[in-house]
Amino acid sequence: MVFTRGEGVYVYDAQGRRYLDFVAGIAVCALGHADPGVAAVVAEQARCLVHLSNLYHTEPHLRLAEALVARSFADRVFFCNSGAEAVEAALKFARKYARVRFGGHKVGFVAFTHGFHGRTMGTLSVTEKAAYREPFAPLVPGVTFAPFNDVEAARAAITEETCAVIVEPIQGEGGVHVATLEFLQALRERCDAVGALLIFDEVQCGLGRTGTLWAYEAYGVEPDLLTVAKPLANGLPIGAVLMREPVAAVLQPSDHGSTFAGGPLVAAVALHVFRRLSDPAFLARVREVGAFLRARLEAAGLPGVRAIRGRGLFLGIEIAGDARAVVAAALERGLLVTTAGDTVVRLVPPLIVTEAQIEEAIALLKAAMEAAGSSR
Repeated sequence: MVFTRGEGVYVYDAQGRRYLDFVAGIAVCALGHADPGVAAVVAEQARCLVHLSNLYHTEPHLRLAEALVARSFADRVFFCNSGAEAVEAALKFARKYARVRFGGHKVGFVAFTHGFHGRTMGTLSVTEKAAYREPFAPLVPGVTFAPFNDVEAARAAITEETCAVIVEPIQGEGGVHVATLEFLQALRERCDAVGALLIFDEVQCGLGRTGTLWAYEAYGVEPDLLTVAKPLANGLPIGAVLMREPVAAVLQPSDHGSTFAGGPLVAAVALHVFRRLSDPAFLARVREVGAFLRARLEAAGLPGVRAIRGRGLFLGIEIAGDARAVVAAALERGLLVTTAGDTVVRLVPPLIVTEAQIEEAIALLKAAMEAAGSSR
């Protein structure tokens, strides 16, 4: 199967068949496909300036940094090209901060079960699932894993030797598990007590996906560093680390860098996308449509459902069977969905999805689940 074009919430293959896209490039295409505003910014900036490297400033990346700081807890921004790169940078920055502030002994990281932070050596090291880790071992040492949402286990794992704790407020790849308020509050309190940094990985759950601009806003708990990427430029490659000034202050030129990061073309698009995603009316609409999606899923009588988890337009359906079989059956029927583990079907449509398209998707999903169940 080869896809050739998209329009809004739909994509089309080389034979002209239409598919309703509830994957959105894995939570990337927040504004859907072939968005006219995005296309216009690409064309305009491409006629002006595409690349200079990180040796120089350009107006698009400065404006983007200003916008990100203005709408978050952060004082500074570091740009990169992907979510994995953002997490790698955050881990490096945490190590440098701990070394400067406390000396060379404070090097440990704490991460959590079911978490997923990327596929590079550093990000794999803080990703718990053995299937991802074992083919590439040995990884970066000094990582302790604790059960997600277990307050007492987290407190015990975070010690004076911990330089940083990394957590997804809502886990993506690991099954769409939502952090409790008590858990994130405990992480913040324990990090403060031992002088560790708190890193929120919002590569998938941030930037409007849950109905607030940042997932952490729903909790009232702020991190020291925040990693973002996927939807920031609606499909163009970009990532970023948002951080407080004390962390930024320990970084020196050449501590970290990237040739392509924050390039004027992708930064111009990201600024356009960010302004739209951060509009209060847009976010209110995501909450409205997200509530509609969840209510309709719960009322649809889908076979074999054990739980529906998530927030906004970031939902996981845990089923009794094989989620991959449902994904395959849905594809045959013209619906794109993906998995979040072996038994969870993940729904992350473009944030512009409508109630009518949700009804269409649920009808197709129900047929796919029925077919997948009968094939077992």
